[in-house]
Amino acid sequence: MDALGVDVGGTNLRVARVNAGGEIAATRYARTNGDAQAALASIIADVRALDSASVAGIGIGIPGRVDPLARKVLSGGFLDLSTVPLVEAVEREAGKPVVLDSDANLALLAEWRYGAARGANNVVMLTIGTGIGGAALLGGRLLRGRMSGGQFGHVTVDVQGRLCACGRYGCVETTSSGTALGHFIAEAGLPAETRIEALIAQAEAGDVRAAAIIDLWAKPLRAAIDTIVASLDPEVVVLGGGLGAAALAALRAAPALSPWYQAPVVAAELGDTAGVIGGAWAAMNPEAVRP
Repeated sequence: MDALGVDVGGTNLRVARVNAGGEIAATRYARTNGDAQAALASIIADVRALDSASVAGIGIGIPGRVDPLARKVLSGGFLDLSTVPLVEAVEREAGKPVVLDSDANLALLAEWRYGAARGANNVVMLTIGTGIGGAALLGGRLLRGRMSGGQFGHVTVDVQGRLCACGRYGCVETTSSGTALGHFIAEAGLPAETRIEALIAQAEAGDVRAAAIIDLWAKPLRAAIDTIVASLDPEVVVLGGGLGAAALAALRAAPALSPWYQAPVVAAELGDTAGVIGGAWAAMNPEAVRP
């Protein structure tokens, strides 16, 4: 049995056919560029291209707030798919059942089943890319709250900070996402193509400007992690998304502040494939993720 996983990011879209062992058989990519209609068209085209008789269903992960029971997108940040009939359109075109959840929830499921969180039943994950997604597994079940619990990208770390897409100020998404990093690099007068890996190496070699950028980016993330750990007491915190490994390296400059509230922080093992793998697993195991 196979399933299709769809991972919709703020900038990129990935669709993959995945087997029951979490192995990817085929993948297609597209850019989203913030256009909901174009993203929907890309999803449908890629699902058609990868579908086969062995595909049991489709799992779609969305950035932003999702009602997984009603299978509705409630809101988005950099890409808002609440304006299009996502599930209805994909289900109609593919003729296969669709599971809808947040991209971070599905990435966490993949890391729990196949990656960095294997063997743990209390896990927090932050997905760091264009924005910051969040998810938690408590007692082996996804944290959902009323509908969309686990929005850890909106933990406030600076009440005087930048305006966030959610309408509040100083969310950790505004300080420690890829978008925020781009702001810090520009404000420091560095080229837009400056890589975070280079900045980390320069900072560790004593470059004051690079160290200042790393501080601005990593210290609010540490504060958010410490707050989440104090609240949920997980066995492990997993950093995923395109910048997860870099964020873990940057945190060397921002160690945990309190011995009371600590948990191991590790990089995701599945990289940017976690979303599609988790989406496919959810489509093959809908009863395990049903709210």
